Amino acid sequence: MNVPDDRRYSSDHEWIQRIGDSDVVRVGITDYAQDSLGDVVFVEAPEVGQQVAASDSVTEVESTKSVSDIYAPVSGVVKEANDALDSQPELLNSDPYGDGWICAIQMSDPSEFDTLLDAAGYRALTDG
Repeated sequence: MNVPDDRRYSSDHEWIQRIGDSDVVRVGITDYAQDSLGDVVFVEAPEVGQQVAASDSVTEVESTKSVSDIYAPVSGVVKEANDALDSQPELLNSDPYGDGWICAIQMSDPSEFDTLLDAAGYRALTDG
């Protein structure tokens, strides 16, 4: 299973990665999550401007197996949604850490970033 070292992870199987030195982070689902979901067939676009608290549902993903909530790993405001997922939801399966990102969030409390799991911690969670 692919777990890049350059991002943080939630126990709900989302990842976040800072965009440069800003307080904006990209959010997506992990390789483990996309594998568990099966073939993704629809991604509901998060609402730009939506206020979210850490652990709030930010959107839903529909796969051939189920419909799953995607949770915000940090609190803030949704600044951008990945419009490519409207026509290519399968990007969540084929490129979960690249073109398959879901949204960008402007963090309201940047210290929340450091409370998330690093790659080693996430590997331990999924291996256990």
